[in-house]
This record gives sequence, C-alpha cells and structure tokens, in this order.
Amino acid sequence: MKRHGNLFSQIICFENIFKAARKTRKGKKLKHSTTLFELELEKNIFKIIECLKNKTYQPGRYRDFHIYDPKLRLISAAPYFDRVIHHAIINIIEPLIGPVFIHDTYACIRFKGTHRAVKRYKQFQKKNPYVLKCDIRKYFPSIDHKILYEKIEKKIKCKDTLWLIKKIIDSREDKNNIFYFSGDDLFTPLQNKKGIPIGNLTSQFFANLYLNDFDHYVKEKLKAKHYIRYCDDFVIFGNSKKELKTIKVEIQNFLDTERLKLHKNKTRVYRTSEGVDFLGYRIFPEYTKVRKSIVKAYRKRLKIMESKYSKGIINLDKIKASLMSWIGHVKHANSYRLRGEMFSKIKFVRKKSVSFKGQS
Repeated sequence: MKRHGNLFSQIICFENIFKAARKTRKGKKLKHSTTLFELELEKNIFKIIECLKNKTYQPGRYRDFHIYDPKLRLISAAPYFDRVIHHAIINIIEPLIGPVFIHDTYACIRFKGTHRAVKRYKQFQKKNPYVLKCDIRKYFPSIDHKILYEKIEKKIKCKDTLWLIKKIIDSREDKNNIFYFSGDDLFTPLQNKKGIPIGNLTSQFFANLYLNDFDHYVKEKLKAKHYIRYCDDFVIFGNSKKELKTIKVEIQNFLDTERLKLHKNKTRVYRTSEGVDFLGYRIFPEYTKVRKSIVKAYRKRLKIMESKYSKGIINLDKIKASLMSWIGHVKHANSYRLRGEMFSKIKFVRKKSVSFKGQS
C-alpha cells in the first residue's frame, strides 16, 4: 500500500494557495468575507503560507446554522481564511488518494454526484427484485477522530501534512449522541473524540475516506455485485430477502469496528417494484418521482422567495439561480406536470413603494 510523502511543500506553495483562494470565492464573490480577503489577496496568501510553514496556524471559530435538507441539519462554516486552507489541502491530496475509492461511490467526487448515482440505481434495479437500503445514524457527528486519523496515516506519511490535517480534524468535536459498542466500558464513548463539521470541504473528503474500507469489504468480502454509496446512504441489491438480511447483519458487525451504527428506522429490505426513496427521489422500475418531502420544502421556499422579492430583499438573479437548481434536480424525474403546477401559482411582484435593498 503506497503512502504519499513530501506533500507539505506542495500544499503551502504560492500557486496552490492562490488556486485554493480562487476555488473558495467561487459562487461567493458578493460575500463580505470574500471581499475582505480579495482586497489584500497577495498579503493574505503569504499570511497563510507563513502560519503553516511556522506551525502557528490555529483553526478559527465556526459559525453554526441549521438547514432543512429535507431534515434538520447542523452546518458549521469555518472562517474564510480556513476555507482557503481546506481547498489547498484537498487540491494536493485528493488526486493521490481519490483513486482508492470504488467506482460506485458518488458523493463529492468530480463527475459523480446524486444524478449519476440515481442513474446507476436504475441500472441495478432492472437486474434485482430486492434492495437493502441503509442509512448510518448521525454519520458526521459519529466519525471517530482516532480511527479517521489512522486511515489517513495509511495513505500519507508526510509529517507536516499530517500535523495540519490533525489540526483540522480536532478543530470540532461532537459531545452529544453517545453510543456504546462491544468492548466499551462506561467511559469509552466519553474519551473518544468524534464528529467532523458537515460544512468543511475537508469533512466531505474525510467522510468518503472513512467508509472506503467498508466499501471494499462490501465489494470484495461480501461479494456484493450491485452496491452504491452516496456519503452515508447506501444500497445493496440482491435476489432474495434472506440474502440481504444476512448481509445486513454482516455490515452492522463491520460498522461496529468503525464505531458507526445503522439507523434502525431507515434500514430495511424493499422490493424494487414498490418504489424506494433514494437521494431525493422515489424510484420505481418504470418511472421516477420527486420525494414528497423535497416538493413540500421547495413549495415553502418559493413562498419565502416570493415574499422577500416583494419587499426588495432579494433580486431576480437569486430567484433564477434557485429555480434553475431546482429544475436541474427534478428534471431527472417524471416531473413535467409538477413543475407546471408549482410555478403557475407563484408570482414575483415588487411592491411599488419598495426598491431592491441589495441583501441576499
């Protein structure tokens, strides 16, 4: 197994930090934090290089907020300065470590994503009458720092890079959701640091790496021919309920060693013919629907945007971006009537006494 060294000089070189800064500002050019960083771009780049080179870097304080996606999620946004560093790390390590991922993992990987995962699901669905649908309970808050770091150490031997990665892993800890596993005593779950913030770019990559050994176990040991994973959601197809129920026991035993638990209410065997919820869609053999909770959430969002536009809080560009994103998602389902029905009820009209306030 190859371990990669001499990475730190590549991470902290001016060209890589500059490239990272450009990626960080993508889609956020109008944000105040972006403007502040860009006003003294060269100075800030050298500041990053200096604090990393001298080992004086300390991750900043996260800004926490909740979103509905469609369930309530806690998002932790790192300061802009830190986000540039996250991109600088991923620029270098992703091309080296990414090739160890199996073909059928789809989250936060270039040229992959939800729509390709759904397309793959439809291919496998045609070949199998049953599917085991699984969800890992509180995945990001449950990721064990020690286990994650050991997995990274197996891929990277550059001590300076490992120092930086450990700084980021340890920058946030989740002290809720205490779970016990075989061999634990009363204090073990309290002693083990766990949890990585959903909002970090590095967290998305680490979350994929954390389950990479599991992916290979499912494919190579359990011989699951038709398997798809998108972050902590995954499906395994098969020819019988009995076969998949046996696999379910095996995978929970493996996940115990990673200090992860399957969500009992979201893990079960389905007939593929009855339609299964997967990545925002309900997928049937002959057609695909947008999941009801997704539709309900966007109806609510449309009403909010309608109100904000009438008050001059948002402009049409922001509304258009939201609509195009929504259409981009639902067009992969049989949604022509749904789109027509939803959009026909919305009218974006500015109140006569209100002008655009420039807030977004």
